[in-house]
Amino acid sequence: MKWVDLPPVWLVGFGMLTWLQATRFPMGLSFGGAWADFAGGVLVGGGLLLMLLALYELRRHKTTPIPHLEADRLVTTGIFSRSRNPIYLGDALVLTGLILRWDAVLSLPLVPLFVWVIETRFIVGEENRLRRKFRADFARYCQKTRRWI
Repeated sequence: MKWVDLPPVWLVGFGMLTWLQATRFPMGLSFGGAWADFAGGVLVGGGLLLMLLALYELRRHKTTPIPHLEADRLVTTGIFSRSRNPIYLGDALVLTGLILRWDAVLSLPLVPLFVWVIETRFIVGEENRLRRKFRADFARYCQKTRRWI
């Protein structure tokens, strides 16, 4: 059952809520057409790119991308030099892009809710494990690299 508590599962769940809202309860609201489709596509693409860059960097350093597992190394290079959580940032961008693409105006509040879930379910625990394992190195990393962007 632990596989259920993974960020991609949460993203799919929030994505399904977004799609349901867009298809069943649009309430006549719209972002206004082509610009939203384009921006949504850019956000989804950008989010996926961030995730791929982060996974590449984690693999290059031979450490796990799975949130509940102990990291073997503190990765601070590549995309991790810009954000401590590029995969989660990518998830949030994908969700925002889907909301725009599907014209799901009423789903906009799902983005901060998703970020809150990700922070409380994953980021806080991950950072605590990294803080215990890498101590001063992690503290320096936190000082120079923001959690999100």
